[in-house]
Amino acid sequence: MKTLAYLDCPTGIAGDMCLGALVHAGVPLDYLKKQLARLGIQNEFHLRAESVQRNHQIATKVYVDLLRDPQAHSPHSHEHSHSDDHDHSHNRSLTPPFASRRLPDIEALIQQANLPANATAWSLAIFRRLAEAEAAVHGIPPEQVHFHEVGAVDAIVDIVGTCLGFDWLKVDGWVCSPLPTGGGMVRCDHGLLPVPVPAVLNMMASGQIPVYSNGIDRELVTPTGCAIALTLAESFGPPPRFTLQKIGLGAGGRDLAVPNILRLWIGTVDQSPSAKSAISGAIAQPHIPPTTETITELQTQLDDVSPQAIGYVFEQLFAAGAVDVFTQAVAMKKNRLGTVLTVLCPESAIAPCEALLFRETTTLGIRRTEQTRSVLMREMVTVSTAYGDIAVKVARSHVGAPVLNMQPEYEDCAKVARSHSIPWLQVHQAAIAAAIESGLNLGET
Repeated sequence: MKTLAYLDCPTGIAGDMCLGALVHAGVPLDYLKKQLARLGIQNEFHLRAESVQRNHQIATKVYVDLLRDPQAHSPHSHEHSHSDDHDHSHNRSLTPPFASRRLPDIEALIQQANLPANATAWSLAIFRRLAEAEAAVHGIPPEQVHFHEVGAVDAIVDIVGTCLGFDWLKVDGWVCSPLPTGGGMVRCDHGLLPVPVPAVLNMMASGQIPVYSNGIDRELVTPTGCAIALTLAESFGPPPRFTLQKIGLGAGGRDLAVPNILRLWIGTVDQSPSAKSAISGAIAQPHIPPTTETITELQTQLDDVSPQAIGYVFEQLFAAGAVDVFTQAVAMKKNRLGTVLTVLCPESAIAPCEALLFRETTTLGIRRTEQTRSVLMREMVTVSTAYGDIAVKVARSHVGAPVLNMQPEYEDCAKVARSHSIPWLQVHQAAIAAAIESGLNLGET
């Protein structure tokens, strides 16, 4: 049996509505608070929930109250310049400590938080999807998107909290209803924007989401909500055949012509051979296209630098933000033997890496090339061996896809090998065996 979540969105979808539905469905608010505290931003927000009525129906409303002063205990709700229907934050004015965060900053927060593996992978995928949509609108790489608008503290909490809730409920797959377009205009930092806002419209088109008008001229689908639905849902349409077990009702910010509630249906799907044909595709894992990102290549050749100095530069470049560094032996003019030094780094690390190369080597010039690369989604999984715990890096094409590669972390293996006075390879092989024993076989989800 598999657990399926159906997102019924008659008045759209937003991050806080997802959280409200999950809490209403039984996810403990205290559990969410405890797990979210691992992000290290707990002094920036306060999470609370209450039962409210929407057109005389009871639902759960979750609030992410931003704290003006990190030392203060009295929260204030973030404000919206428009109808405050959901959680869209285009016009939020952030005061310290709410500096804008870029995608790499948010990814680092999530990756270091030691959250459940599924919640980590889903959160990273949703934020990547959100960044790609905003980047397409503004004509910049996803890594350069500033999340002061769609990804401030409340959206971090909404996305990560939603993924934690689905993991707590042990959800295996998602289906979402068609989404209402909404209408009218919203005011943001860039002026007035038509609804759906550009990032949402981009995601609706890229995901070929079925949409319709329910006659309500409000912002109904927010960037955060759309990214959650598009990343997790395998399909959009009517409820599939499954056994309904519980319902979670997440309230929007105000009353509308119809109950402003996201209805989360939780149930099980029979995965026996006879039943699979009737529900083909309903429980499949989220479909996420291969991730691409912009990377910069810095390159220079050196013919009068000690190999030991180059080794030192390697370490410093990684500390400055490089994602990879490598050398190649070449024959240069006048048959001098030399070394081509190549550095791959994100845009944010170009300046410190170039400064380090000029300072620590004899180069007089550095070539710069901007490239696009496809990257696998990576997650860290800790496995237990007879020698101790080892972190294993697991790579997939997208969330829920088969494992394509896995490698124990070198430093973990080296540390354990030294402490037990055994060969590094012995520890490495033990970690691989433990990963396979835990179910992380290559080619399997």
